[in-house]
Amino acid sequence: MARPAAGTLLASALLLLFPLLLTDAIRNPIRLPSDRAADLLSGDSGDSLVGTRWAVLIAGSNGYYNYRHQADICHAYQIMKNGGLKDENIIVFMYDDIANHMENPRSGEIINHPKGKDVYAGVPKDYVGRDVNVNNLFAVLLGNKTALTGGSGKVVDSGPDDHIFIFYSDHGGPGVLGMPTYPYLYADDLNDVLKKKHASGSYKSMVFYLEACESGSIFQGLLPEDIDIYATTASNAYESSWGTYCPGDSPSLPPGYYTCLGDLYSVSWMEDSDIHNLRAETLKQQYQIVKTRTSVDGTYSLGSHVMQYGELELNLQNLFLYVGSNPANENVTFMDDNSLSFPMAAVNQRDADLVYFWHKYKNAPEGSSHKLGAHKELLEVMAHRFHIDNSIELIGKLLFGSEQGPHMLKTVRPAGQPLVDDWSCLKSMVRTFESHCGSLSQYGMKHMRFLANICNAGVSMDMMAEVSAQACISIPSNRWSSLENGFSA
Repeated sequence: MARPAAGTLLASALLLLFPLLLTDAIRNPIRLPSDRAADLLSGDSGDSLVGTRWAVLIAGSNGYYNYRHQADICHAYQIMKNGGLKDENIIVFMYDDIANHMENPRSGEIINHPKGKDVYAGVPKDYVGRDVNVNNLFAVLLGNKTALTGGSGKVVDSGPDDHIFIFYSDHGGPGVLGMPTYPYLYADDLNDVLKKKHASGSYKSMVFYLEACESGSIFQGLLPEDIDIYATTASNAYESSWGTYCPGDSPSLPPGYYTCLGDLYSVSWMEDSDIHNLRAETLKQQYQIVKTRTSVDGTYSLGSHVMQYGELELNLQNLFLYVGSNPANENVTFMDDNSLSFPMAAVNQRDADLVYFWHKYKNAPEGSSHKLGAHKELLEVMAHRFHIDNSIELIGKLLFGSEQGPHMLKTVRPAGQPLVDDWSCLKSMVRTFESHCGSLSQYGMKHMRFLANICNAGVSMDMMAEVSAQACISIPSNRWSSLENGFSA
């Protein structure tokens, strides 16, 4: 008898196996990548599916005039704590010079809203003072205790099933984030550390919330879309972010406060988290709420463009996966419309210090030593701004001519491209400028795009040194320009 053809045997086998395959498919359907959020978390059963939650909270500034950044971080800590995270898994970087500052009307307390309660209570003092630096931040993120130089010794000692939440609040500029110590935090270095963390296989997913001017430039063209990291930023790559709850705002500040209490993007996500059941709210839903509020209902009159980067499908996950959820909000139903009020006023982050110094001068008693001191501070900060702006403008004209020079200050690369091709060149340009003209400080970070454009244009370091020496005959003696604390790159 003739043997059946191989194709006939295969067809018969498939007919016999088909009912079994169909049954298995029904029991174990194929899951698309976009279904991962539902797999990771479904209602109240999510606790058993979540690995350890880790949170790293960074205030990148110091000085009472920057009150809002530490207030943001302290508020974030209270959200994590109320959400069920343990102190051993929450790592806080803050200079810690605000709560007990002589100008603080409520000694030992920090508030993040004009009518808000103290958010400073219980906050861990993991890395304070000069221990708030780039080296320690990277060591913490990578879980490398041997690389630490001071601090509590806590690091993100995470495993492959864990989830990491990072929140940074401070000044920034194109491609750079401020720190209270030098050097500053540069975008290429931060993204390299995030890639190393992913390569180590020591987390399941990560969320990064970033408050700073030009904060989109930290991730644009740099953060991969396939390393399980989702990031949102307070602004796009070429605009400032905004301070809020400032002097002159509504609601008015309590007596004695002359500094902004929060940042618009930051208080938007945190005040949303304060009132919602985060088991039922996704990262995407919060992103939309924060985007609407930070843009002042899409007008951008006193706001910025909140952006998102990285692996965007992660925003389908619930916030609970990263920051837990306050049991007091368990019965709160999420509403798509924004229940939070829009700001009556806001202050460009770069000008928030001017607001503080002006109100400090304005409210000091006439003829007092406090009045004279406040006047001197105000004049110094304004003189520094004038010096930096004029030095940069003159260098631009010396390098590119009187017509092309001003254009190079503002040239923005196409969307999706990083700020600069050669980050080492950018850092060298920063050091060259500062060697001749003094520290950029937090205000001067706004000119980082121009220094990047010099690199992209192929200007040599020798030429930059020559024109910087011509533009800056000497370094101003005020504390803003001083190089006593080192270079920002």
